[in-house]
Amino acid sequence: MIAAVIPCYRVRNQILDVLKGIGPEVQKIYVVDDACPEASGKLVIENTTDPRIEVLFHKQNLGVGGAVKTGYRKAMKDGATIIVKLDGDGQMDPHLISRLIDPIRSKQADYVKGNRFYDLAYLAKMPGSRKFGNAILSFINKVVNGYWNVMDPTNGFTAIAEQALKHLPLEKIHDRFFFEQDMLFRLNTFRAVVMDFPMNAKYDEETSNLKIWKVLFSFPFKYANRLIKRLFYSYFLRDFNIGSLELILTFIFMGFGIIFGSIKWIHSIVSMHPATAGTVILAGLPIILGFQSFLSFLHYDLTNIPQKPVSSITV
Repeated sequence: MIAAVIPCYRVRNQILDVLKGIGPEVQKIYVVDDACPEASGKLVIENTTDPRIEVLFHKQNLGVGGAVKTGYRKAMKDGATIIVKLDGDGQMDPHLISRLIDPIRSKQADYVKGNRFYDLAYLAKMPGSRKFGNAILSFINKVVNGYWNVMDPTNGFTAIAEQALKHLPLEKIHDRFFFEQDMLFRLNTFRAVVMDFPMNAKYDEETSNLKIWKVLFSFPFKYANRLIKRLFYSYFLRDFNIGSLELILTFIFMGFGIIFGSIKWIHSIVSMHPATAGTVILAGLPIILGFQSFLSFLHYDLTNIPQKPVSSITV
């Protein structure tokens, strides 16, 4: 069964059109009213007769992630094999759902997400602030999550295989606007295959609740936390490989060079005696070697992208 989850918060003007656009390839639609002040869920109940639609209500606002997780849990309980998530603001074309889920159906991917950066023609319609913000976030997420092959991490048009969803600790995934990025980190912890889906996005009268400036100031700690965890899980806990060794050498060489060089630099200032050439070389060479080790690790990490879908493994 193919199911669709639609979190709803301040989407009263768009939600009915979104629902009308969902084709017969979707057998169940979960509309999650996340304590919407516009009563989007009630509007859906009163204005639709589609038997596929079920409205779920939150008594208090949990955020987009919390709403999606509610839909995920209900869809899994009802036996869905592929679960699509799209927003209720009309930016995503529901007619693309059949193409979005194709890589999961054919066992090529566990998780497919939209990418508005694939075609330059798509970008012409995107507001400049979103281009800039998403470009920065995309690069940061490549580093943090290890999926160097994907772009547009905040894109909410996604599809996931039930087998992959079962591996996710939903209770640990962020409830609000960090949800999509956190999903990528959690998927990498069990090496799920993630694939981009080229798409266009519509920017009409909808109002985005995501403010880029808030993201840039509130997300750094979360990104640092996920990066440290990914490196530990991927290179020391789950596996130990050449990338692990290169990472260790990076810290050893860089750490020694920086600490030794700093001590000698401070000593030369205090003593009023310039450091000898040998001292400079002894401080600089480990830093150079550490940087080379880091480049080697980065190259390994770029090639260490998951290739075999978890959903293709039969037990």
